[in-house]
Amino acid sequence: MNSKANGDRKLVAGVVGLGVGEQHAHAYSRHSAVRRVLVCDHDAERARAVGARVANGAVAESFESMLADRSVDMVSIASFDDAHYAQVCAALQAGKHVFVEKPLCRSLDELAEIKRLWRAAGGRLKLGSNLVLRGAPLYVWLRRAVALGEFGEVYAFDGDYLYGRMEKITQGWRRDVQGYSVMQGGGIHLIDLLLWITAQLPLSVTAAGNRISSRGTAFRYDDYCAATLRFESGLVGRITANYGCVHRHHHVMRVFGTRRSFLYDDMGARMHSTRDPDMCAEAIPHSPVPGGKGELIPGFISSVLGDPSGDADTQSFFDGICVAIACDRAAASGQIETVEYL
Repeated sequence: MNSKANGDRKLVAGVVGLGVGEQHAHAYSRHSAVRRVLVCDHDAERARAVGARVANGAVAESFESMLADRSVDMVSIASFDDAHYAQVCAALQAGKHVFVEKPLCRSLDELAEIKRLWRAAGGRLKLGSNLVLRGAPLYVWLRRAVALGEFGEVYAFDGDYLYGRMEKITQGWRRDVQGYSVMQGGGIHLIDLLLWITAQLPLSVTAAGNRISSRGTAFRYDDYCAATLRFESGLVGRITANYGCVHRHHHVMRVFGTRRSFLYDDMGARMHSTRDPDMCAEAIPHSPVPGGKGELIPGFISSVLGDPSGDADTQSFFDGICVAIACDRAAASGQIETVEYL
């Protein structure tokens, strides 16, 4: 990898998977610390087209050749969910920093191996996951307000992931992924916000799911899952992943504290600071969506260049996957499941 001092470094980034990954590639190309972006995809024609659209872009023959290229410092993995684990492991073994779309992986065994490889690098390699709602101004504001105690003690957090894109599970690649999980594939965004905003980890979870909306289609797994998470503080979190809903793609959130309540839904973001029935909620003007799918990439590049906060973020990505896996386990067993953290 590039061995120049951090202040003079010009990085080379690689991107595999050019659906969402095209936005990764553009985000890298716009960064002043990146001099070149290599792209690859299982569809060679798509790779050539994206390579031509991305500033300083070039096409790699394969993911393997990208990893073998000693000039490549970091890779973004935006391939199908079931490819993430093997590609993350290969990239870490090749000595590359890794930024991966959610889910980071799909089982505790996979997570244990990823963490082993990451720790074996002794802090030299950065590992991030694209839980992009962390970049939305609304949630950045909410996290800060909760941390400052403005909500008092938070006792309930509700998050609904309304996917509203039925065709993507009945006709797209998700249909063909063995054991596809809507909680890992979508609900993970709200799980991550729950953990990130409250700075707490749940102890146990109960969950249930169904496949009513997609019944009669080729999709074989639950398209709806609802989980209730319990925390040592008494906080209760409720997360749903709702892929089959008749609704536009949207996220709904409610945060209840002893001093204030926050709601975000189709009516916008607002905050209640009183129980007085004659008082209206205060509108919160911050945007609930990030600037794009590449919003977190500048922060990832900063960590590659020496920002020490990246290691703490990596553990939070591990924690979120552990919670999502526990939700799936609870939905399958019908029992209370303890969250196993790695």
